[in-house]
Amino acid sequence: MAVEVCVKAAVGAPDVLGDCPFSQRVLLTLEEKKVTYKKHLINVSDKPKWFLEVNPEGKVPVINFGDKWIPDSDVIVGIIEEKYPNPSLIAPPEFASVGSKIFPTFVSFLKSKDSSDGTEQALLDELKALEEHLKAHGPYANGQNVCSVDMSLAPKLYHLEVALGHFKKWSVPESLSHVRNYMKLLFERESFQKTKAEEKYVIAGWAPKV
Repeated sequence: MAVEVCVKAAVGAPDVLGDCPFSQRVLLTLEEKKVTYKKHLINVSDKPKWFLEVNPEGKVPVINFGDKWIPDSDVIVGIIEEKYPNPSLIAPPEFASVGSKIFPTFVSFLKSKDSSDGTEQALLDELKALEEHLKAHGPYANGQNVCSVDMSLAPKLYHLEVALGHFKKWSVPESLSHVRNYMKLLFERESFQKTKAEEKYVIAGWAPKV
């Protein structure tokens, strides 16, 4: 029985993979573990009836290992790790929260209309913390091999790069060389290339919120 996973379709292109970083995190985890899966693209503005029947909350991603549909990317990647332990993507507990505040600070800065409200500095502080961690433990969050922290951060950093580049002409400072190298390494991985949304769909996804 193949694993089935429902993920967001692109805005305005229901047959193309969409821009949900939590959906991509699940797909990345499946790809890195070489798990065979069937992907259903869900148009979130016109959800199919069957999808709402099996998943009344209507959120993506959801996954089915053969018996029931399970929501929540945190829960999903935990179950994938249990069912498919090799290669292990388990991060040491002390690294589990590395970079965890980057996404909310990025969103605040992206939506900000006031350049002096501190949102840019808050994001820079989080990126500097990641820089220090990578300097000590890199090139990935847990050294030489990717782990669950990277699977979570990669899509979020991609959104940060694309959306801030487009809407604010902003990019990660050159001084944060370990972060920039980390992003390059993640974005070049085959698993990432196979599961990323096109830049135009990332931009389309953020446009209504900016």
